[in-house]
Amino acid sequence: MTDTRATELAARLAETRERVDAARAAAGRTDEVDLVVVTKFHPVTDVVHLARLGVRDVGENRVQEAAAKVGDLAAADAELAASVRWNMVGHIQSNKAAAVAGWADRVHSVDSVKVANGLERGRARAADERDGVTPLPVLLQLSLDGDTSRGGVTREDLPALADHVAGLGHLRLAGLMVVPPLSGEPAAHFADAADVAADLRRRHPDAVEFSAGMSGDIEEAIAAGSTCVRVGTAILGPRPVV
Repeated sequence: MTDTRATELAARLAETRERVDAARAAAGRTDEVDLVVVTKFHPVTDVVHLARLGVRDVGENRVQEAAAKVGDLAAADAELAASVRWNMVGHIQSNKAAAVAGWADRVHSVDSVKVANGLERGRARAADERDGVTPLPVLLQLSLDGDTSRGGVTREDLPALADHVAGLGHLRLAGLMVVPPLSGEPAAHFADAADVAADLRRRHPDAVEFSAGMSGDIEEAIAAGSTCVRVGTAILGPRPVV
């Protein structure tokens, strides 16, 4: 990858970090907000550049692409790879969940008992095969409008799913994730989701993470209390033409 690409990524990353900091200040917040850089469809060389720029959290939407990048980064630079935390942010088919648990450091998109059980099996297997494997932090993906075709569990079914995940030995219930509906104002959707996240915390006090906000709505999400924004296009630019 050229120096030009590294310079471009550095500039876009700096701009995004400034947006996050400005949004925190505007909301009167002093706590940190995680920045997950989503590299879907972009090459592992971009991940190398980002990691060298201090990015810790890298996000992926597609299971096979993510697994390949994890392996490629480890082969290219093992020390750099050790500094990266891989976040699965996209939909997970239940038959692929066990594989995800083998490489993911955090999963944002648990929306069913089947997916949770698959992750549990995969994490248990990973713990048997190598030392140092800890319970996998997972967030429950909320569907605000009930359209589960886009992924997510309805607010009515979320408490039961949360209780189930909390009872699994190789997963750790970390919080809530939301992708706002396509219609309506993001700020209102995030405020609605924040109420659901607060209710989840009352039932499960350790579920403190609230993953909300992408390139176009960072400010609205942070104003609503997001602890983690998932940003792709604003940093990586348009998807490569294949």
